[in-house]
Order: sequence, then C-alpha cells, then structure tokens
Amino acid sequence: MTNKFKTGYTIGVIVLAILAAMLLGAVILLAIGADVMKTYLVILTEPLKNKIGVTEVLLRMVPLTIIALGITVAYRSGIINIGAEGQMAIGILATTAIALLFPNLPRAVLIPFAILAGAVGGAAWGFIPGALKAKLQVSELLSTVMLNYIAAQLYTFFLRGPMLDPAEMTMGSGTPQSMRLTRNLDLTRFIKGTRIHSGIFIAIALALIIFLLLWKTSYGYKMRAAGASERAARYGGINVPKYLIIAMMISGAFAGIAGAIEIAGVHRRAIEGVTGGYGFSGIVVALFGGLHPAGILPAAFFFGLLIYGADMTQRLVGVPANMVQVLQGIIILVIVSTKMILANPYLMQRVEARWHAVTKRPGQEVQS
Repeated sequence: MTNKFKTGYTIGVIVLAILAAMLLGAVILLAIGADVMKTYLVILTEPLKNKIGVTEVLLRMVPLTIIALGITVAYRSGIINIGAEGQMAIGILATTAIALLFPNLPRAVLIPFAILAGAVGGAAWGFIPGALKAKLQVSELLSTVMLNYIAAQLYTFFLRGPMLDPAEMTMGSGTPQSMRLTRNLDLTRFIKGTRIHSGIFIAIALALIIFLLLWKTSYGYKMRAAGASERAARYGGINVPKYLIIAMMISGAFAGIAGAIEIAGVHRRAIEGVTGGYGFSGIVVALFGGLHPAGILPAAFFFGLLIYGADMTQRLVGVPANMVQVLQGIIILVIVSTKMILANPYLMQRVEARWHAVTKRPGQEVQS
C-alpha cells in the first residue's frame, strides 16, 4: 500500500464525512420546515460580514479552545472528561471569591491571582473523578456527569446566598448573580466597539504550552503512553494511576481557567448560565481538532462560528438557535464513525483492492 493511496483514502473519508454531516443536518432542517441552503449560509457566512461578528466568533473561541485543550490532555492520557461544565463553574466561583475578597489588589497581581484560583478550583474538582478512576476504577463517565450536577447546585447556592449582589437584595428582585466585580479584574478589550479581550492571547499561549507538555516532555510522553496502552505503560514502569490523576487535574484546571477568563473578560460578574454549554462543546472541539493543539484552534473558531451563527438563525430564517446542539451531536457521531473507519486497516486494504480493480488497464497487474 503506497503512501499516496493512504493519503488519498484519508482525505476521501474525511470529505465523505463532511458531506454526510451536512446531509444529516439538511434532513433535520427539512423536517422542521427550514430553508436548508439559507440556514447554512446564515450560520457559516453571516457572522463574518463585519467586525462585530468576527470578534464575537473569536470571543466564543476562547473558552472553547481552553476547555478543549484540557479535554485533550485527559483523553490522550486514557481518561474521558465529561465534567468540564462543572469544573468551569467551580473555577468561576473561586475566581469570584478572590475578586470579592481582594478588590483593591493591583491589576498585575489580581488578574493572575484570580485566574490561578480558577485553575485550582477546576483542578480540585477534576481530582475527584481522577482519583476515583485511578484508585477505585469508578467510571469517569458516571463520576464526571454526577459532579456536574453537584457543581451546578453549589454554583446556584452561592449566587443566591453568600455571593448574591447586595443591590439585588435591596431591590428585592433576587436575580442570582454576584455584584459587578472590581475593574482591576477586567481583561483589556483591545478592539474599540467590540467585546474581544486579551484572553484570546492566553488561549493561544496555553495551546503552545499543551503542545510542549504532551509532545516535548517526558511527562507528556508518559501520559500519552498511559492513554495508548495501559498494560504496556505499566510494563514500561509508568505509574498509570498517578498520571491519570494528574491529567484529570490539568483538564479540570483548564476548564477553571476558561471560567475565570470568561468572567474577567466578558461578564465581569458571576451569573447563572455563564458556562453556556462550553464544557460539552469543548469535547466536540477537542475531537474535531484531532486532540492536537494545532487542530483545536481552527476547530474552536469553527464551532464559535456555529454557535454565534446559530444565534442569528432564529432572527433571520426562523430556525431555533438550539439547532446548533443538534448539529454538534451529528458532528460527534460523524467524527467517531470516521475515526473507526480510518483505524480499520482491513477496510482500507479492501478499498485499495477495489480501486485497483476498477482503475487498472488491460494487461496491468494489481500491485499492493
């Protein structure tokens, strides 16, 4: 089998997967009576027509990138993190607590301090399922999902109680949110008239750090070895339980950082619903990006485009904004199917044999 055929086969499978995803999405859009072409055009092109739209896509790209990087560390280490939503919420609580306790700290101190607090909160929440998996073989799928619910309840409790904005109590509305956090925590918005902030540079820096960690250090090699084959890793002397816990803590820390940056850069206070499903969308971004930082950055931009574009479909073509969740589900199914197809060498050999049988000239022998 030639490298040329392998490359062509891979590209062909990916192209067919993209077409399949679009076709499935079209079927669902037709089922709800939507204009398929117009809907796709709105989602994929409308946000890119002006400065506001592009920066709003980039704004959504920031938490998606950071969370997907954390998911990648966990996945590469052999553990699946579905708890980023809860870890992000705990990170937001920790960041908010620091901002409320130390409002007068200088910006140069408070911003890294608050982001670090978010990372510690997320890492602590990630430690729990990591330790349960490593020490007791508790399924991380179950533990992370359950911890999401617990984190959501804790988040609601603090916003309705200890962290509730005093002004909300005075006015009697009781809207669950913290007070407007100190301006010393605000991340710089560097394009006038938009909400895009310096957190995007933090996201890019974190992508570089994860690349260096996983592919340029012995710790990253051990994590990837544990994820590739636990038995072989153990045989090679790698402490697999230790690296499972470390990977889950890193993954949780990144979700917490995403929450801290979202608060410091966008909302400027803790509010209900601030996680916005980023924890689950980050999983799709990580898979779509091939579990590699180089792929995650464009994948995060694409899904930021989907999310913001889907918000516009309700106004422009009458399609519910939550259709983006349906599209994400379709993309997950297509990605999983594509990975299974590409990982099947026997199917590739059969396709190659059929290809040569169809394309060979009379009297030409088939070579493999």
